[in-house]
Amino acid sequence: MSQWTCAMSLDSARTVVAGSEVALADGIRKGGDLRICTEFVHNEHIDVCSDSAERVREVAEFGVTYLVENSWTAGIMSLRQPVDLPTGFGPRSSMSFFLYNQDGTQAIGRPHLDGTSAPGVPGASPPQSPPNMPKFHTHDNWDEGTNAPSCNFTYDFEVFRYYVSNSWQEVLCHDADGRARSGSVDALVSAFSAGCAVKVGISGLCSDLADPHASLEHEVFVEIGSCYSYLEKKLFIAGSHPVVRVKAAIPMRYESRGWDFGWLLVRTDGSVVYRRCDPYTLVFEDFQTTHAVRWFVR
Repeated sequence: MSQWTCAMSLDSARTVVAGSEVALADGIRKGGDLRICTEFVHNEHIDVCSDSAERVREVAEFGVTYLVENSWTAGIMSLRQPVDLPTGFGPRSSMSFFLYNQDGTQAIGRPHLDGTSAPGVPGASPPQSPPNMPKFHTHDNWDEGTNAPSCNFTYDFEVFRYYVSNSWQEVLCHDADGRARSGSVDALVSAFSAGCAVKVGISGLCSDLADPHASLEHEVFVEIGSCYSYLEKKLFIAGSHPVVRVKAAIPMRYESRGWDFGWLLVRTDGSVVYRRCDPYTLVFEDFQTTHAVRWFVR
């Protein structure tokens, strides 16, 4: 239990009431996992026709985290399917890539997985908030009628609490050519060989989603699923959990063709292969780039 600390709390007006944005950014910078606690009223947020005014608390895992310009934090729910509380799942199979910024603004990208035809054309869509939900404020909508609609919004949750773990230790930092800046591959291999989990922080992973002259400095953090060590070459290779890429911005937000998702194969020589899924077509394609990477273990 002691590995989690509440780095920052916001009230329903998204005003900081405890902790700080600096403490949150510091935790993410150190590789900390992110979980966000919110509270809402059932018939205000889930089913406006229900007579249940019960307060509901949610704590969600944000498996992909961002640090933009070394100060702005955001997290994305990378494994979530839509749920229909309290009974089951939503009517269509999709990914619910909810994005929460440090200021409490929110967004969602929703690639559908059920193979239903979606002939719409990507682009701006009329912003529409759900009916009878005065606490839901839509900022903009994108790509309605396609396979991957997205939306930027704010829901006035009763509370926002940003919890960060302090259990990760950085053991290697190298540049895009694989030259060690601190730590060593040996330290990484020793920890992985002892059963430690591995996590990476990759610099500039989403730069191709932005204009080259307007790209912001950013680091994307995601946990690793499978690791391989070539013991003679001293080459460490890691396959990531699912990653959701979004164009780096302050605040982070979805927009048409400004995001995608997939999996990474990361190497300690700086090579990163991204198996990208186009959210509009669900067609996969591999891309190889090089990046500076920080490696964490626990």
